[in-house]
This record gives sequence, C-alpha cells and structure tokens, in this order.
Amino acid sequence: MPDATARDTVERCPWPTREPLLTYHDTEWGTPVRDDRKLYEYLILDGAQAGLNWEIILKRREGYRKAFAAFDPAVVAEYDTAKIEELLQDTGIIRNRRKVESAVHNARQFLEVQKEFGTFHEFFWSFVNGRTIQNHFQTSAEIPAVTPEAEAMSKALLARGFTFVGPTICYAIMQSAGLVNDHVVSCFRHTELSK
Repeated sequence: MPDATARDTVERCPWPTREPLLTYHDTEWGTPVRDDRKLYEYLILDGAQAGLNWEIILKRREGYRKAFAAFDPAVVAEYDTAKIEELLQDTGIIRNRRKVESAVHNARQFLEVQKEFGTFHEFFWSFVNGRTIQNHFQTSAEIPAVTPEAEAMSKALLARGFTFVGPTICYAIMQSAGLVNDHVVSCFRHTELSK
C-alpha cells in the first residue's frame, strides 16, 4: 500500500473513492487467499451484501466479526434458533433473517466441504485450477459480473446445499479472494498482484 503522502496521487481502480473502500482496495481486494476462515468471512460478507453496496458491509465488518465468532465456521455451525433470534436484534450487522440463517447454514456446509477436500480452499481454488486468473481490463466497464468459473462454483456450492451463492456472489468472492485479478491495468495493485 502506498504511504499516506503518496496515497492521494497513486493510480488505482475508479471504484474506491473513500474509506473504508480505499483501504480495502489497496490492501485486500484481489490478494490471493488460501485461509479457510478468511474464505468463510467472504462467504458471509458477500452473501450479506446481496442487494446492498459493499461500503455498507465493510462499515459493519467488525459487527459481523463479533456476531459470527471471528468468522469461525465451527463455532457458527453450532448456532441455534435462539442465537439466530439474538443476531436479528444486533444493529452491528444486516438484520435480514434469510441472510443470517444462511450464514449459519453455510457454516455447516462449509465444514462438510472441509471434510471432503481436507480444506475449503482446495475446493474453492479448484475452479481456477489453483492459480489466479490474470485479467487485463483497461476500464471497470470491461469487468464482468459473472464468468463461467463463477457459474461452475455457484452450481457446485448450491449442489452441496449452500445458500446465497449465486454466480454474481461467487464472482464477487473470487475477486475479493484473488482467484481473479480484476484490478484495471493502470491500477498500482494490478502490477503488484501480477507478480
């Protein structure tokens, strides 16, 4: 990440115009993630983001971290109906019943995938053959909302019982977790993540 003095002059993707988007873009978005807990975090956050904007979710990220046991799927998988009702009163998260129930349900499915593949990230990265797809988009308008890989991932997750994992959500997770490098080529992060 550029230092504070260079930060305002560095060239980056056009979408991060203010905090917390700037820090997220400059330090996280597109960085390859092979940590299961982090991938579960993205699964929760991108599912919660459906129909909303990413800035709203980032501003509530700490609320989600507290509500969902620092994104530990083994703990969240044990949440019961009473815990879900408690979460629906938590102003630190998006209080949408379907999304909260999905986060708990998906934790259980997540653990099943870990049993089957050894790690969730082995399964997750298999959709890109274990390597980041290096895109070379000149403008944000060129970046797709869905790709064949995201459609395949969505289909596989749905078949395993996951919810809130449509192809658009899957592609957003792929972008966040660095399965694709969708920084525009003029962005300083594109070069960093192409190495």
